[in-house]
Amino acid sequence: MNSPQSAAITRRNAITGAAAAVLVSAMPASAADEAPRVLIVVGPSKHPPGTHEVAAGGKLLKHCLEAVEKPRLKADVITEWPDNGDKAFADVASVVFIGDMFPPEVMPNRDAIMKNLTTMTKRGCGIVCVHYATGLEAKHVSAEGDHPLLQWMGGYFATRCNHHKSVARVFKEATIEPAKADHPVLQGWKTFTLHDEPYINNYFGKDGPAKNVTALATAMLPPEKPNKETVAWAVDRADGGRGFGVVMPHFYRCWQIEDLRMMILNGILWTAKQDVPKGGARVKLQDLTTFKPASVEPGMKK
Repeated sequence: MNSPQSAAITRRNAITGAAAAVLVSAMPASAADEAPRVLIVVGPSKHPPGTHEVAAGGKLLKHCLEAVEKPRLKADVITEWPDNGDKAFADVASVVFIGDMFPPEVMPNRDAIMKNLTTMTKRGCGIVCVHYATGLEAKHVSAEGDHPLLQWMGGYFATRCNHHKSVARVFKEATIEPAKADHPVLQGWKTFTLHDEPYINNYFGKDGPAKNVTALATAMLPPEKPNKETVAWAVDRADGGRGFGVVMPHFYRCWQIEDLRMMILNGILWTAKQDVPKGGARVKLQDLTTFKPASVEPGMKK
């Protein structure tokens, strides 16, 4: 038989629970209940039709991220950084950059954007760069090659730099293999071969990759003198945030390759601190023309 004291406790718990239920039902969904927010920043590009296609690529990424069944995400695409970026993006879980060069370096208000990103990364926001968005020139970095992106993402494509010479070259056949590592971004996708421009000899610091950087995808390139090149990587930052770099795709048509697409989506989910599905982030992709590129195939107009 329950004592009067235990009965009182039971009644109190029931009343407290009922009150909490009423309170929750009367309140809007909390931030914890809302889908994590991913920001896709589309930088400028002057590449010909069928290559880079950053505007279409941004739309494609938004579609794929919001089509992932679980975890649920909300993706926003922007081409201009707002003046109140620190407030506007206070809840962003990860920022994905796509464009010619690391977009903040070639967008207006460079200093304000970098200041906002510094604040965002300090609170653990993720950073992702796709293909040429991994790129920095000599004018963007110190004489020794230092740049915040090196810490935020673990490495970058050093183009026209004095301290390091990365290589941009289209390979008719480049075989991309998952690295032998235990990492969520590796889930689901397998070795694939593509005709594309995976950058090689990427820069990971004067002493090579830091201990918190993990190679995720490699390729034996160039074919005439093969070397095991890292073409996708991840970093667990000291600030609690995560970074992911991938130096493909150059050709817009390569977004059709499910294994490449899955690796990139896995990387974005991981940097947003979401659980990557065990079978990888599988999304049924619509026809590539849906996202309105200038051309799906290189050398052809819309």
